[in-house]
Amino acid sequence: MNIVTEPLVYLRGGLMPASQANISIYDFGIVLGATVTDLLRTFNQHAFRLDDHVRRFYDSCKYARITPPISAKETAEITREIVRHNAEAAGHNAELAVVYFITPGENFVYAGSAAASGTKLTPTFCIHTFPMPFHLFRRFFETGLHLVTPSTRHIPPECIDPKIKNRSRLHWWLAEQEAHLVDEGAMPLLLDLQGNLTETSGSNLLLVRDGAVYSPTSRNILMGISRKVVIELCSKLGIPFFERDLQVHDAITADEAFVTTTPYCMAPVTRFNGVTVGDGAIGGPIYNRLLQAWSDEVGVDIRAQVSGNETSGKRITRKT
Repeated sequence: MNIVTEPLVYLRGGLMPASQANISIYDFGIVLGATVTDLLRTFNQHAFRLDDHVRRFYDSCKYARITPPISAKETAEITREIVRHNAEAAGHNAELAVVYFITPGENFVYAGSAAASGTKLTPTFCIHTFPMPFHLFRRFFETGLHLVTPSTRHIPPECIDPKIKNRSRLHWWLAEQEAHLVDEGAMPLLLDLQGNLTETSGSNLLLVRDGAVYSPTSRNILMGISRKVVIELCSKLGIPFFERDLQVHDAITADEAFVTTTPYCMAPVTRFNGVTVGDGAIGGPIYNRLLQAWSDEVGVDIRAQVSGNETSGKRITRKT
């Protein structure tokens, strides 16, 4: 019997062991930070919302004028193959994050190529995985998140539309350093130039007031797949969902607040700029209903999985 010991990576048109995967220091992803990306995860070692993530990735590529060398259908097929192989390498109960990234290719001028002028770029397209590091997210479910609005503002859609998922993230790095001056465990949530709430570097914000869920307007945020899941669950559960401009006042006076994101799905927000949200509960009634519904849908107790419960890798009985 073959024992799988090393994960596979898709790069330069083929599969290779992760230890052999590398890109040039002259790549435009390094030189300019010109990189389109996406990230999905597995539940019970099967890719979750694969079609949604592939569609968003290809939409982002089109907006960025970077043409992937393979079709969306081929990308989905390769993803399934990599997940099957790498899940076996990671172990029985492991869940994987799957990363897509693409750059315009290598900068021939930086590489010293005499043929730089008029040479057509070859995009660098990579698909790789890593085991989900649930231990990093455990505290979010134990104490809740503290969101802080730093002085760094969200890049306006007139410059870069936030619906394109990219790695041009220096402003997020600066925002995080500033937020950590307030609280080492805080997560930055940026305001737009008009003072409206937008998003964090890796999650969408949702507020709850009077039994309804509110989201910042889609003009200023990434269309998160996890946010989409919550919208669908709200519809199933009869919970009203609205989009509108929201300010800091709305967050501080909300009954509940939480973020949605691929790695840990949903996490409660218990403080906003140092002020307790609602009654300070680590997950209010609406949050708990939605998290339970999500767990039912994927057959995994999400809270237990992130919290490191010994049964976290096991299926739960779906409600009918």
